[in-house]
Amino acid sequence: MAHLFSEWNIRGLTLKNRIVMSPMCMYSCLEEDGKATSWHDIHYASRAVGQVGLIVVEATAIAPEGRISPRDLGIWEDGQIAGLQRIVSLVHERGSKIGIQLAHAGRKSEVEGTIFAPSAIPFQETSRTPQEMTVEQIRETVNAFAAGAKRAKEAGFDVIEIHAAHGYLINEFLSPLSNRRDDEYGGDEARRYRLLSEVIDAVRGVWDGPLFVRISANDYHPEGNTPEVYVRYAVKMKEQGVDLIDCSSGAVVPARIPVSPGYQVPYAAQIRSEAGIATGAVGLITEGPQAEQILQDGSADLIFIGRELLRDPYWPRTAAQQLGAKLQAPVQYERGWA
Repeated sequence: MAHLFSEWNIRGLTLKNRIVMSPMCMYSCLEEDGKATSWHDIHYASRAVGQVGLIVVEATAIAPEGRISPRDLGIWEDGQIAGLQRIVSLVHERGSKIGIQLAHAGRKSEVEGTIFAPSAIPFQETSRTPQEMTVEQIRETVNAFAAGAKRAKEAGFDVIEIHAAHGYLINEFLSPLSNRRDDEYGGDEARRYRLLSEVIDAVRGVWDGPLFVRISANDYHPEGNTPEVYVRYAVKMKEQGVDLIDCSSGAVVPARIPVSPGYQVPYAAQIRSEAGIATGAVGLITEGPQAEQILQDGSADLIFIGRELLRDPYWPRTAAQQLGAKLQAPVQYERGWA
């Protein structure tokens, strides 16, 4: 059997294959209430019909000011749980597992009003200048992540992923390019890690299921974080009970990124090897044989597919055909699946 279609077990959860749909924002809430709509229902359920093993719901804000856009999903109040429960039920009915990415956009938020960051430094010249967070605001944010995790548990999710990548709030604290503090939350590598550490502990305090963290393993800047820094952070995350590191890169500052097929896979391989923790590979993985080789090489444990699953909701079927593997079709589609 192809590695891509083998089961994977983590903390009592079994995924039927190694294919994960990456969290991708839909910007589809009809109002600024953060509630899921019929678009979300159709979008996520159709990937479950397509036989994706684990579907990760888009960046979901743990606070209103933590949304990337006004139309982002939210998990900051109980009224948002019902819509998320509906998505979970639809995906489970189709035999897939489902996770949710808990997020705070930090200085990259595009909502009206004050935006927040570790330091009062805009993302770029045309961006708004954020307000430097007080220690009290930081602690409120940690509590908001824990409250979001509780709601995710009530909604029935199988996996929680903490968004610590792509230049959003936690990534801003981790990077020396955006964190110029000189208190307990900045000034050196250990203190820049403190917010993520506290968020992990707070989430773990209310969540005993699989816990992933998405990172940007390279800032692509001579004064920024490198994969070697993230190996050290990954060791700490493993000690705190994180089960998998989802290895993306970039976006904490504007940068020229050398993009090519599988360009982020080496980060997943390095962290897996040197930190001894499971990893997910993501980034221009578009073909079944390419995904299979990543797994065979031991570079990653799971394959996160983003834009290719927007283009083809049934990408697992495409990959199975490329690999000569047999993939069970939904009964309703059997006559057209072969």
